Amino acid sequence: MDYGKGKVIYMYVTHTFEPVCDEKSRILILGTFPSVKSRENAFYYGHPQNRFWKVLAALLDENIPSSIEEKKKMLLKHGIAIWDVISSCDIEGSSDSSIRNVTANDIAGLLAASRIEKIYGNGDKACRLYDKFCKEKTKKEIIRLPSTSPANAAFSMEKLLRSWQVVKESDTETEKK
Repeated sequence: MDYGKGKVIYMYVTHTFEPVCDEKSRILILGTFPSVKSRENAFYYGHPQNRFWKVLAALLDENIPSSIEEKKKMLLKHGIAIWDVISSCDIEGSSDSSIRNVTANDIAGLLAASRIEKIYGNGDKACRLYDKFCKEKTKKEIIRLPSTSPANAAFSMEKLLRSWQVVKESDTETEKK
């Protein structure tokens, strides 16, 4: 349902795709909510200028995946799960700052059914939403990483890679177990 509040038009949207996770997943990366492009593609980080897949591929010494299957394969090979904090919300386009009326995904349920040890947030908003809606149930801290969104122009690819290095270090730790 669309409704106007001044110049902003919000749309109620529900997350329509599942988390990527399996029995080997030890790391969870949480976003906020799929962008318009991601919703159109029915998969995470679908905007061509989002640097998520480039950053992970570089850190994990993999080729940049293009298909959904290649993306899932790369994540699961390295024990990485991905999902979003939000199950449904009112949002204007893809703007995280416009998110209202949040219903959170069952992150605690995912953690209980997996072997995930570390949780990373792709951007400040994902971390704040996790802290507000999920932390009490999960009893786990989230580690904030700078957003890979094209809206985060303050972070060059080089800066993102340095900041996201902790994911590679976590991947290496889990390989040893």
